[in-house]
Amino acid sequence: MLAAGAVACSSSPAAPPVPASPGAASAAPGSAPAAQGSAASAAPAPEKLSDTGRNPFFILEPGFQQTYTGGDGRLVITVLNQTEVVDGVTTRVVEERESKGDALVELSRNFFAIDPASQDVYYFGEDVDDYSHGAVEHPGTWRSGQSGAHFGLIMPGRPTVGFQHDQENAPGVAEDHAEVVSTSETVTGPSGPVANCIKVKETSRLEPGVTEYKLYAPGVGLVTDQDLTLVGYRR
Repeated sequence: MLAAGAVACSSSPAAPPVPASPGAASAAPGSAPAAQGSAASAAPAPEKLSDTGRNPFFILEPGFQQTYTGGDGRLVITVLNQTEVVDGVTTRVVEERESKGDALVELSRNFFAIDPASQDVYYFGEDVDDYSHGAVEHPGTWRSGQSGAHFGLIMPGRPTVGFQHDQENAPGVAEDHAEVVSTSETVTGPSGPVANCIKVKETSRLEPGVTEYKLYAPGVGLVTDQDLTLVGYRR
């Protein structure tokens, strides 16, 4: 497991592929389209989703916290002991607090739910407070069920190489798309290497030509996001 300290990654071809999640390809409750590259299966009913649970690469348990740094930037992600009903689903609130130096530049509250059967994690929106320009602004704020927005699949329960899915479905506001490009990365931390990490390519219909990569470790979650690197986490 990772502990405090920087991480590095490398390819590990020996890691076996993980079988596809039976629910990862489907639309979650409501009417969002199925994710690309997925098998069609029945979408879970809203009452079958949970606001608490654990995906191999996405932990949705109150109190779990991750800290990232890069340059003078710092990001703290905390799974709060709070829930919010969004689009008829009780979701877990996850806070992201981003700062530059000593100044808070953005505070967001994100809404997630997990299917306990498939371990697929769905993204129902976020409330954003942006302080980077002085007066607070709310760019990127969206909620499933409002203004044509639908939840997305933020993390499949059993990702496979080539699997694609929409993470956000908020027309004109947030339209992020993800593709799993590797399931055999190795993350090296202070306590040793962690194998079978996944690498995800992210694009957005709102920013053609822009590509970002993220790395996730099993049992830990996100470890690198562009210039931010995980330096510690606690449960």
